[in-house]
Amino acid sequence: MCGRYTLTVSPDKIRALARLHTALNTRPLFNVAPTQMVPVVRVRDGERHMDVLRWGLIPAWSRDSAVASKLINARGETLAEKSSFKAAYLSRRCLVPADGFYEWRSEGGSKQPFRIGFLGGKPFMFAGLWESWRPATKTSIAENVIETFTIVTTRANPKLAKIHHRMPAIVDPSEFDLWLNGTPSTVGSVIRPYPQDSMVYYRVSARVNNVRNDDPECVAPLKKAP
Repeated sequence: MCGRYTLTVSPDKIRALARLHTALNTRPLFNVAPTQMVPVVRVRDGERHMDVLRWGLIPAWSRDSAVASKLINARGETLAEKSSFKAAYLSRRCLVPADGFYEWRSEGGSKQPFRIGFLGGKPFMFAGLWESWRPATKTSIAENVIETFTIVTTRANPKLAKIHHRMPAIVDPSEFDLWLNGTPSTVGSVIRPYPQDSMVYYRVSARVNNVRNDDPECVAPLKKAP
């Protein structure tokens, strides 16, 4: 799964990676958590745009927003079957910029957090789905619309399986257009374990366990006790 991630690189690097005309001037994010407003890349009017959406999908048919906390991830194997994701999988796919994500492993009776990413700290994109949801009220004011997203997951590659059996589905840059604009019959190949060779991970401190902590110390390698 993916319950926390980071986006600390400059907006220009995201713009170049996603081949955007412009990118939002976002601040570094060292501990992104569910319900936060964060950037995603999606197609609007035939072009790629970076927009800010809330992490935690609320299906259009949902009666309330409480379901969002349970839908931060979507299993790639069942996107076309689950009612929560089926409609978004058909026509509302997005890319979620990141430069790392956190996962926890049991060690010595406690949960040890790891930060996972790529050599050199280069940014990458998760496969995502997005939805628009309006609370059930008597008004239909556009401002009431809440746009949300979820991160697609798949089985872990052999290297990351040492930490957790699942990982977010990472989209290769050569397949950005396929994921954003392809049909359900063609995009399934994108959802697979990313090759392990260029991926790295390291232990970080338990600061990331608290969502209120969002600073460079969250991504600092854990110092061993003397």
